[in-house]
Amino acid sequence: MLEIKSKLKLGREACRIEVRGRLQLPYELRQKSRLRAQLVSGEEVGLMLPPGEMLRGGDLLVASDGRVIEVIAQAEKVLQADCADPLELARAAYHLGNRHVAIQLGAGWLRIAADHVLAKMLEGLGLRVAELEAAFEPEPGAYGGDAHHHDAPATHGGIIHQFGEPAVHGHKHADHEHAHHDHDHGKHKH
Repeated sequence: MLEIKSKLKLGREACRIEVRGRLQLPYELRQKSRLRAQLVSGEEVGLMLPPGEMLRGGDLLVASDGRVIEVIAQAEKVLQADCADPLELARAAYHLGNRHVAIQLGAGWLRIAADHVLAKMLEGLGLRVAELEAAFEPEPGAYGGDAHHHDAPATHGGIIHQFGEPAVHGHKHADHEHAHHDHDHGKHKH
């Protein structure tokens, strides 16, 4: 089995790079640093990246035999919500963010993983919602990695949680647990 242990740190424009394999994965699997998968060619690979390393479509990986493998963001079921009013779109993104939903943003639209409850919420906020098959590339988060970067201090309402105590949420995300809260972050008084 071919092993993949690192991303190629040079950009494509830095030098001439010959891609010799493609790894096509949906968003959920691109978040995993340890994974058994297959290249598009059918060859088995073992992904063994440093913990917390997230893959995005277009990333280049270095295989144990020296080959460069390109990551392809696989098309998957997503909801695309369109809105011509930037304020209404921002309001919808705020409500999704308050629920810790991964969001891909575009000019006049946002995408989330398919979810019928969130579709109804978005429609209730005045957005036009359609289910489609498309690559899902959500925003990486404020610290440059995934939305819950482990090297940065946890914050909640502008207050840094000391002693490693996380904010209270209610779902599992990646390899840690949250317990949900549903309130307006801007109205906290600490």
